[in-house]
Amino acid sequence: MALFSERVEPDVAEMLDVLYRRKMPRRVHFIELFLDAEIKEAVCACFGLCTDLDRSDPLYETRRDVAVHAFLGYDMFRVGIARKTVFETRTLPAADTTALRGQERDRRDWQEEHTGPIQGWKDFEAYRWPKVSELDLSALEWLEKNLPPNMGCFDLTAHIFEILSFLLGYETLCYAVVDQPDLVDAILEKVGAFYVDFTRVLADSPRVAVIWGSDDLGFHSGTLMSPDFIRAKILPWHTRCARIARAKGKPYLLHSCGNLDQIMEDLIQDVGIDGKHSYEDTILPVTDAKKRYGHRISILGGIDMDFLCRAKAPAIRKRVRDTLRVCMEGGGYCLGTGNTVANYMPLEAYFAMLDEGRRYKV
Repeated sequence: MALFSERVEPDVAEMLDVLYRRKMPRRVHFIELFLDAEIKEAVCACFGLCTDLDRSDPLYETRRDVAVHAFLGYDMFRVGIARKTVFETRTLPAADTTALRGQERDRRDWQEEHTGPIQGWKDFEAYRWPKVSELDLSALEWLEKNLPPNMGCFDLTAHIFEILSFLLGYETLCYAVVDQPDLVDAILEKVGAFYVDFTRVLADSPRVAVIWGSDDLGFHSGTLMSPDFIRAKILPWHTRCARIARAKGKPYLLHSCGNLDQIMEDLIQDVGIDGKHSYEDTILPVTDAKKRYGHRISILGGIDMDFLCRAKAPAIRKRVRDTLRVCMEGGGYCLGTGNTVANYMPLEAYFAMLDEGRRYKV
């Protein structure tokens, strides 16, 4: 597969200027919530990366991720210390029917939306609540010593609403907010306290460039719970995490899918997010988001996932150019997908997006 037409060196310091909207960058910067493991391995295979790494090394994935993201031109990448699976939830396995050949996995797990592992106080008392002190921080410790000076890292935190809905089941949660509000509050206290502690760990690390909250709060036409519930029960935890970030001089970014029109002012004004990630053409195209909010926060990613998976390279390149012409104006924009680089995305489409970003002249 052909190499990219322009060379890009990571520059996390300039990326932070972009996120804070302090100045126009010298070039387009890239950002992703994460790349699926299958994509990272496919990139290694395409370009002959990481052939000298020992796959039995406990830090193989961390070493690979440094090499892959530096090669692709990212300034920072996700470490993956406290994945959502630190909270034991109930999932349903299914075949991975959407991935492309060579990028598939054995199965794909989906959250059980009807009932979760906690259905009452007995379950709450018996549940094994994770502790930040039990997390394996070896990858972060290695990165603090070995990450190239022009790169940064991050992990995802503040999955407040998501874990609440996973532990109860979304359907059960909708009843519990009326029938068992004290149980909902107790779960939120446990979940929120964990992520506040984890945010402190991340904020204290010198190589963690940003604090990135990730909490899907919406669907196609609105928020998954009432805006009042989210304001009262969920956003205060994000506010605490954002304050920890600011105290350490780090931006607080939010990834959240869905239509958040009714709470965007709360996120910007009260939580104090510095940037928003995750956009769909059918909800709010990223160019519209830039026009609506770009003078107050940074706008991140937004090349629609469905489009990337269906379109051919020429159309993708045009879409990237058109997006950059709107979103680069005034700074505060990083190029990327509307969500993540999933294993069902064609590599050619992904590379076309990156290459066109490399070619764009600011």
